[in-house]
Amino acid sequence: MTNSKYFYSGKFGIERETLRVDGQGRLAQTPHPFGNDEHITRDFCENQVELVTPVCHSVDEAVEALAELDKRAREELTKNGESIWLYSNPPHFDSEDDIPIADFTGDHSSKRAYREVLEQKYGKKLMLFSGIHFNFSFAEEFLRELNTNNEDFHTFRDELYLRLYKQLMIHSWLLVLLTAASPYYDASLDKDGKSGIIMSEYSSLRNSKRGYWNKFLPILDHRSLKTFTGSIKKHIVTGSLYSASEGVDHIELRMFDLNPSAPLGIDDRDLEFAHLLILYLLSQPDFDFTPELQEKAVRDHKNAALLEPDTKLLERGLEVIEEMEKHFSDNEKALEVIAFEKNKITSNACLSKTILNYAL
Repeated sequence: MTNSKYFYSGKFGIERETLRVDGQGRLAQTPHPFGNDEHITRDFCENQVELVTPVCHSVDEAVEALAELDKRAREELTKNGESIWLYSNPPHFDSEDDIPIADFTGDHSSKRAYREVLEQKYGKKLMLFSGIHFNFSFAEEFLRELNTNNEDFHTFRDELYLRLYKQLMIHSWLLVLLTAASPYYDASLDKDGKSGIIMSEYSSLRNSKRGYWNKFLPILDHRSLKTFTGSIKKHIVTGSLYSASEGVDHIELRMFDLNPSAPLGIDDRDLEFAHLLILYLLSQPDFDFTPELQEKAVRDHKNAALLEPDTKLLERGLEVIEEMEKHFSDNEKALEVIAFEKNKITSNACLSKTILNYAL
């Protein structure tokens, strides 16, 4: 598999959420200043800027595209005396009145309706959490090489992504552990009228039990794509889930915190590592993703978002990383990226700890 010339190829994309703040560091109350630009939009609230790169052919190319969008956004915001809040947790705000729902209109009015549903279910404070989404899909040529039994291509592709999705679900904690970067938050997130910086028990609020989760754990049937989509539809019919918005032609990783020590909010080595993890997990055997394992995957994810996660999770992290070292032993660049992440665990230098030490 690793011998294919298409092994490291694919399509890459980055979505970066940040908040707009005024000259006093408060949430900007002006309308979204970028019109209907598909690459500089907003996510849940009107004062949240989401940069969406075009489809790129490498992590480097995607980061370059993000840098160009970041430059454009900052230049426009500067005209209004505004800037970007490059932190996953929001600044101080007085109340939810400071959090206007993204004002999508016309052909996009359904987006606003969806956000109004979320407001009713979760409140608007959770909408302020911001982060990085990393999108990846394999090169079609690579998938066709893997399809040695000449199955229907779309069926083969869908089943491959479903198997990979299961692997990523039970390993999502590792990426949280390595990239959590928001140990501080303002007290207004706890209660209206409060203020002051609080050092949390979490390295990432948005990935912790305080983050943006369904109010129940939707157990899904992963035996096949048909049973998987069927189990999602059952939850939609009962009203437990609003919609099924993700396809199966790509992978989207949404757990990355904004890294305030990186100019663009993300270190490209973290994205390179995520790509390598995807490639490594593709080689792992399929398994039955039982309800018990689904519940454990969520527990591990939330555990990794603690400032002091379980030592067993750290040990498991090292085990996975060392297996990846073996898997990519012939790729010097990959080994450098893996070593960068390994050092975070072996030197007790995970990103959140580095930020704590810097602040102190």
